[in-house]
Amino acid sequence: MSGAKLKPKSVDDTEPQGSETAAEEKPSTAEAVPPPDVPPPEVPPPDVIEPGPELTPEEAEQARKKYLLKRFWISARHYWGRGGDKFAWPCTLGLLALIGINVGFQYGINLWNRGIFDAIERHDAGTVYFLSAVFVPLVLGTVAVVTTQVALRMMIQRRWRSWLTTAVIGRWLANGRYYQLNLIGGDHKNPEARISEDLRIATEAPVDFIAGVISAFLAASTFIVVLWTIGGALTLPIAGFTVTIPGFLVVTAVLYAAITSSSMAFIGRRFVQVSEAKNQTEAEFRYTLTHVRENGESIALLGGEEEERNDLHKTFTNVLGQWALLARQHMRTTLVSHGSMLIAPVVPVLLCAPKFLEGSMTLGQVMQAASAFAIVQGAFGWLVDNYPRLADWNACARRIASLMMSLDGLERAEQSDALGRIKRGETEGEVMLSLNDLSVSLDDGTAVVTETQVAIEPGERVLVSGESGSGKSTLVRAIAGLWPWGDGSVNFHADRRLFMLPQRPYIPSGTLRRAVAYPGAADSWTSDEIKAALDKVGLAYLNDKIEEDAPWDQTLSGGEKQRLAFARLLLHTPDIIVLDEATSALDEKSQDRMMQMVIQELPEVTIISVAHRAELEVFHSRKITLERREGGAKLVSDIDLIKRKRKRNLLSRVLENRRSPRKAGTAPNKTRSP
Repeated sequence: MSGAKLKPKSVDDTEPQGSETAAEEKPSTAEAVPPPDVPPPEVPPPDVIEPGPELTPEEAEQARKKYLLKRFWISARHYWGRGGDKFAWPCTLGLLALIGINVGFQYGINLWNRGIFDAIERHDAGTVYFLSAVFVPLVLGTVAVVTTQVALRMMIQRRWRSWLTTAVIGRWLANGRYYQLNLIGGDHKNPEARISEDLRIATEAPVDFIAGVISAFLAASTFIVVLWTIGGALTLPIAGFTVTIPGFLVVTAVLYAAITSSSMAFIGRRFVQVSEAKNQTEAEFRYTLTHVRENGESIALLGGEEEERNDLHKTFTNVLGQWALLARQHMRTTLVSHGSMLIAPVVPVLLCAPKFLEGSMTLGQVMQAASAFAIVQGAFGWLVDNYPRLADWNACARRIASLMMSLDGLERAEQSDALGRIKRGETEGEVMLSLNDLSVSLDDGTAVVTETQVAIEPGERVLVSGESGSGKSTLVRAIAGLWPWGDGSVNFHADRRLFMLPQRPYIPSGTLRRAVAYPGAADSWTSDEIKAALDKVGLAYLNDKIEEDAPWDQTLSGGEKQRLAFARLLLHTPDIIVLDEATSALDEKSQDRMMQMVIQELPEVTIISVAHRAELEVFHSRKITLERREGGAKLVSDIDLIKRKRKRNLLSRVLENRRSPRKAGTAPNKTRSP
């Protein structure tokens, strides 16, 4: 991104890019998703539970996975809590009521089965015609209840996903954490895939599971009573003895379900692990494809297609390998589930056949028992049908929980002084920006820049120089607030706005107008104002295309992107500008024109530049130099390029005192531009 909001009255916040595909229908009412102006409540990050040293690696891994599921629910369950979605409980209670009503309709159809077949057995035409007429409202009622149940279930899933996605994205974007995740270790690769795909599955599956479990429990409870009542006891002569089995249909249903469920659990015991590995390889493959697309120009210019093809082939081969393992798991589970589906309807008929043949059970009772047995078997066999989805949910929930844990770590670091945090405050007097004893370090405490003391006055143009690797860009990130680790403070003048221009400007999707106005709203400026800004930076030939929606990130060259970033400066008119190699893609003449334009159009602006080009000195009034040293880079010089009326700052005097002793009467050295 080319602009950064560092003060409360700065330019608008970056808005997250689209979360839904264009093919999806937009909600027809405002109640389809939680109101965007009501953010989800902040959930304090839980303390991490580290596995004990007495655990084996396998046990430690199982403990970690168990904690990840717990971490997911810590945030996800707040959808039903105070500050959650106001429709969460009404929709949930409505869904539970519909599940109960649906079981009632199932029982009604079960009784209808008994009645119709008994009537057929008795050749009772009147009853057959009457029950045929009754069947129509039974079917219509069942269809209406099931359809409404599906709609309500999917509404809960959609709203829960929206609520939790908003919460995760809010934490991800807060305080530059989306950037800081790249600087720390942890299991949070491809956060975009975790937020879009894994979080979708993690919120959809639990609703299906809970609704399925409740429905299965109610159905099993209801129709076990039916089986017990109809079947009664079965008496079998075995080796000269008579054996009576009470509720033999219920016993058979339970044993049958236990065999199929235990078989499924045993066969699919590696399903979770394989599914998790498959999701990870899929995310890596998507990331590689995205990386190629975003860097297409560089790859094309370097002729790196063959190398990229090999890398993509390698990544995709990993995907296919994991899919092959997953396919084997599906084959095994399908063997159990399909076999169970074929055998289940036959078992009750065979069991009831002796009683029917001896005349103690009617045809209607046989068919009612067969229908009830199928429903009970389906309820008990819920695990058989849903184990693959349960495994997929486990994998997705753990991936999104891993991202949450990394965000927890950053949030705890923000609230703790254990690692050292750079303080941010306000300057005193006329000073626009001050760095007071600023030290910048990595998240493990390794120093990058140490003991930096700088005070920058209004209208100063400061050039930060130093060899590559001396910490210039790190210092800029600390000023911007993107790099939080270290010590000391970064202070800004109250109510002043800062704008950053990085080396690679961010070009959002959409129209050219939006790209120029970013990070402000596209309609915040008139077409004439945008055209004038483009004209001043040498992009007047794009004026006719400001309303054109095109892939500008791929269309514009590196130099054009940097010119466009300077056009943003003219629109936003900030008080402080930080240029981080912001003219590196421009030739020397274009660079001179950009700098002269900024000085002319924004004469009062304070500029901090990070650059290697010596010719930029002429556009600056002051130069500070960082030198890489053991234990962290240090600021070794602070010289005036243009004579200032104000007195030299404290750092200049300190640096002079640190130099070798001068002879009496020797004036201090002070470098100025000619």
